[in-house]
Amino acid sequence: MDDCRGVAFPLPPSPFRGLSPSLFFSLTTLLMSDRRVVITGIGVVTPVGNNKDEFWKNLVAGKSGIRNITAFDTTEYGTHFGGEAVGFEPKQYFKDFKDARRADRFTQLAMGAAKMSVADSGLDPDKLDVTRVGVMVGSGIGGLMTLEDNHELLLKKHPSRVSPFTIPMMISNIASGMISMEYGFLGPNMCIVTACATSNHCIGEAWRIIKFGDADVIVAGGAEASISPMGLSGFGNMKALSTRNDAPEKASRPFDVDRDGFVMGEGAGVVILEEYEHAKKRGAHIYCELAGYGLSADAYHLSAPLPDGSGAARCMNMALKHAKLNADQISYVNAHATSTPVGDVCETQAIKKTFGDYATNGLLVSATKSMTGHLLGAAGGVELAASILAIRDQIIPPTINVENQDPAVDLDVVPNVAREAKVTAALSNSFGFGGHNAAVLVTKI
Repeated sequence: MDDCRGVAFPLPPSPFRGLSPSLFFSLTTLLMSDRRVVITGIGVVTPVGNNKDEFWKNLVAGKSGIRNITAFDTTEYGTHFGGEAVGFEPKQYFKDFKDARRADRFTQLAMGAAKMSVADSGLDPDKLDVTRVGVMVGSGIGGLMTLEDNHELLLKKHPSRVSPFTIPMMISNIASGMISMEYGFLGPNMCIVTACATSNHCIGEAWRIIKFGDADVIVAGGAEASISPMGLSGFGNMKALSTRNDAPEKASRPFDVDRDGFVMGEGAGVVILEEYEHAKKRGAHIYCELAGYGLSADAYHLSAPLPDGSGAARCMNMALKHAKLNADQISYVNAHATSTPVGDVCETQAIKKTFGDYATNGLLVSATKSMTGHLLGAAGGVELAASILAIRDQIIPPTINVENQDPAVDLDVVPNVAREAKVTAALSNSFGFGGHNAAVLVTKI
């Protein structure tokens, strides 16, 4: 290395110099494995409850949050219903209400869930090294409502009427940015966008960052607010949505033979990931350990999963490998199961590839989307919260609306009624358009 005068200074010898790439990887993996990651806080905003306790109570009760959409007139649309986060008041989650008004609804939902998760964890920013606290909260679509509203102003009014806040309100990474600003968290900050796998990827990569030693705490998850004219018409014209307008509460029916598409939902799910010793030192309540994370690609189709489920299976197997668990040590799978005719069967194939005979002889699988609808980029965060609470309370939330289980789904899907069970480890799946697969694995501690 030369300075500006051309004088050469030798680099210090690297302790890893001369090692083969495989040995280098093995050594760094060993160093990473000493850092355990736990979950110390949960925050959710969902169609079945705008806080952790209400959300969990309604899931266990098998209560649907699907109803006719109130945000706009759906008369001309093929689908008239969705899972709205009714009663959510954003102003209580921002220090300055002007900031709330200058945030798209997805960011408002993200801030609400983040604030709840931080409060639940007992974190005090004044007592933390904020350079080692990060934020990774993503969104599959971002500020769709902001884009629609301002595009209408552009077309019907004048370019000067478009809000100067349009771009910062619309971009998917702005939620992570605003959460960090709210608390002054200066650590790793980014937003992963992988459609419906967004939350799991954000949470999983946050886990990796903490294990690698680059942060001690990360606020992680996802948020989505796409129940809008563009969102409803876009998914509707793909023929992806249920059109069961006569009975919205029965429209999301994963694994049922009469399922006809998914139900759009909105909300946010955010958890606090924390290095185990850091959490113990401050006396934090620990829900569970985040022990494994897997990710893969289908490389197959824009919106359809691989029919044999092999991509999702590789993802689940990676999570098991990281957690150093055998398949039959998993008590519960919170399935991605969106209630589409093709997707639910493909995931069944993936589960059977991963779990073998145990898939149909002991494993419990349920789909909480039957109650919340599909929260897209927020789904993984919300469903991880359900998995964590299943471990805490030793109860599996049901898959509601299973009136005639599809014979191709030969799994125990905990139909219609919650079930008490010994839950020591749970796996939560999320799969996104583009063939993105992600699974996170939590264990009792």
